Amino acid sequence: MFNYADLAIAFFIALLGSFLLTYPVKKLAVKIGAVDLPNYRKIHKNVTPRLGGLAIFAGTFLGVLYLDPSHVYITEILMGAIVIIITGALDDRFSIRPVVKLTGQLVAASFLISSGLIIERITLPVIGMIDLGFFSVIITVFWVVGITNAINLIDGLDGLATGVTTIALTSIFIMAIIDVQILVAYLSITLIGANLGFLRHNFYPAKIYMGDSGSNFLGYMIAVVSMLGLFKNIALFSFIIPIIVLAVPIFDTLFAIVRRAYNKESIMNADNKHIHYQLLAAGYSHRKTVLIIYAFSALFGVMAILFSNASITLTMVITIFILFLLHIFAELAGIVMGGKRPVVTALRRLLRFRRRNR
Repeated sequence: MFNYADLAIAFFIALLGSFLLTYPVKKLAVKIGAVDLPNYRKIHKNVTPRLGGLAIFAGTFLGVLYLDPSHVYITEILMGAIVIIITGALDDRFSIRPVVKLTGQLVAASFLISSGLIIERITLPVIGMIDLGFFSVIITVFWVVGITNAINLIDGLDGLATGVTTIALTSIFIMAIIDVQILVAYLSITLIGANLGFLRHNFYPAKIYMGDSGSNFLGYMIAVVSMLGLFKNIALFSFIIPIIVLAVPIFDTLFAIVRRAYNKESIMNADNKHIHYQLLAAGYSHRKTVLIIYAFSALFGVMAILFSNASITLTMVITIFILFLLHIFAELAGIVMGGKRPVVTALRRLLRFRRRNR
């Protein structure tokens, strides 16, 4: 069972640790030249320090150190996190090539696989549990690398990746409490605390960015806690639950791949057509754009929690609502119906009509 006092203490240790350590990290980033320079693709106009992931990692580590979990996978999880942090920090300073970043992510994933932490099976209705066998290793690598890069890609506005991952981790934490998954709860609550401590510096207008050190670390850790908890869930469609939790970064990444493939562009090339840029182009302010995506993330998080304990009937209702949300998301991203947005336009008109008639 959980000691909720310990969870609360670990949360505040991670929060204060991350908040306070961001100050020296900011100075270090400026001193060594780990800064983000403005360019045509970016929103910010001023040189901004990166490396914020070091503070998030340190805050998380301090919280976990207090909880002192004993678990068969904990050493390999930490070693993988260190590889991810080093790789991300090198990119924050030197802008290393994508193949080098990918190598670091594969090395981190290899630590998990060597420990036995893999996605071994999924649960489907009627069929039941399916043992993935040899493919479990491939799927595990794909999941870790995919989620790590999905969080990296959504890190395009002040406070966006920090907030989205905090919301996702909160959903995972609630499910871990319900299912009594101790390590998942420990890691989630410390990551939430560290994120919130950093968010004070990172929300618009940001004084520091988390950089690749932060987005890669958070993506890696979310992939890990999903494998520890959500993929182990015996509910129907167990493999769908982590995808719902992370629907915003996952589908933004998939939409980017489809968009670039359709336009015959390299999927490795960065662009300014992600969902957050589309919302800015639609006229929303920086702050409002971030809050809209937070709202989408929260909705998907709630849906995932309901989905994990739903009956067949409720599962179908939730699925329909999720598909509706994804369609709105796709319209906002401008990748369906030739860029037209009939549903979004109809919802806007309905909101205006309701405001006028209050």
